Amino acid sequence: MKKQPETTEKTRQMFIEVFCELYSQKPIEKISIQELANKSGYNRSTFYQYFSDIYELLDFVENNLLSYIKEELANKELSLHTVQNALHCLDKREYLSILSALLGDYGSIRFLERLKREITLDSLEFNSPQNHSITPYLIEFYLSTSLSLFRLWLRREKDLSSEEFFRLVDNLYTKGITPYSK
Repeated sequence: MKKQPETTEKTRQMFIEVFCELYSQKPIEKISIQELANKSGYNRSTFYQYFSDIYELLDFVENNLLSYIKEELANKELSLHTVQNALHCLDKREYLSILSALLGDYGSIRFLERLKREITLDSLEFNSPQNHSITPYLIEFYLSTSLSLFRLWLRREKDLSSEEFFRLVDNLYTKGITPYSK
């Protein structure tokens, strides 16, 4: 007997949601399949119908998120606002728990590096030649700072509205911190 596609997707989604909740609270090495299955309301054998182990689940979550970002950015013109466009497309309720887990205290640097590459390191254009020796530093500064601010905003449970947050990030890049220090 075949399972209904809606049921299959609902079950997979439940595993993802519970995984992200647990991964926000502890390192992946401390998350057991049994705990994940119990909290999801399924048994271990059901988990294994979807994923071979916890790391495959992590890869699935990361790859889906990165595919979504790639798709969203493909529809936008590349510019210095590419990073902000990427962060803005992630400011959706269905991605916040995933981002909180992947960019949280127990997330991996590997995902952060993959995310930076997806935001298109090569496509960011600065006023320096592409082969200039400082260009990679400028790009890293821009990406790392933007992602760090986004992580902080998530950790602070989005204490600023989306508009306020993105305006702040834009102002910090264009005007620096001087207007805020009084």
